[in-house]
Amino acid sequence: MTSEAATLPASSTRETTDNRIDAIFRGGVAVAGLSVLAALAGAALSMLWGGREAFETFGWKFFTTADWDVGARNFGALVPIFGTLVTALIAMIIAVPVSFGIALFLTEVAPTRLRAPLAAAIELLAGIPSIIYGMWGLFILAPYLGEHVYPWINDNLGQLPVVGPLFQGPPLGIGMLTAGLVLAIMVIPFISSVMREVFLTVPSRLKESAYALGATTWEVVWDIVLPYTRSAVIGGIFLGLGRALGETMAVTFVIGNAYQLSAGLLEPGTSIAATIANEFGEAVDPLHRSALLALGFVLFVITLIVLAAAKFLLLRLQRQEGK
Repeated sequence: MTSEAATLPASSTRETTDNRIDAIFRGGVAVAGLSVLAALAGAALSMLWGGREAFETFGWKFFTTADWDVGARNFGALVPIFGTLVTALIAMIIAVPVSFGIALFLTEVAPTRLRAPLAAAIELLAGIPSIIYGMWGLFILAPYLGEHVYPWINDNLGQLPVVGPLFQGPPLGIGMLTAGLVLAIMVIPFISSVMREVFLTVPSRLKESAYALGATTWEVVWDIVLPYTRSAVIGGIFLGLGRALGETMAVTFVIGNAYQLSAGLLEPGTSIAATIANEFGEAVDPLHRSALLALGFVLFVITLIVLAAAKFLLLRLQRQEGK
């Protein structure tokens, strides 16, 4: 009886201590998680508050006007918004199939001895600073495109019906198409790395069973790998899209930084991030500075809409899969 009486208080004391430690741990991780939301809300509200003068001055015309004249104190965000969306779209059109091919090659086709070195090279590309991509695009890629590629595109593709105006323009080498190409090169490592990792999660027995039934590599990928990893693949694609929307320095180097609205992809343009990077340091006029902060808020909203669309699509896929 004496030993049991001594054991019960000790057990109760230990349980109380464990509960206290567990409560402290839960509180700590809750603070860590909520701090992300606080930082996100703080950044959005600070940009909204800083851009209030521009929103009050121009109203909805701020989003529909293409005129950006610092001297006349007239600011419209249509050209930067258009450039941001177009360059990101070009990047994703190029990057998604290339990333899929890279991930497929590394997981299904490449010899075993090459998989690890090639995967390391892809991850190394993701670690290169964006300014390096921008300098390479300006001094190497843009002159080559302007001399050898864009003249051919303008002379041949520019004459096509309907889509011809997209490929018309002077062969300057810099422009929205060049910016989209550089962005594609930048986001390919992110998307391909995500695809490779999720492709590796597919159970080997599923693929081996398909091969045993006579399926080709493409049939295994299309009917087994992609359905199994569809949600994660879409998430990786939208992760790359978010990177493309917010990229600053690389785009600033090669997009041309011209406030003109043109359907031609060979023409110079600008983006939201490039506009802010070019002008914020010299924005003396309060209205000018407010317009740049308003652009930052617009970019925040665009990115939020993209991520929300990705989340909605993933939830819809999960419901269709019965999860």
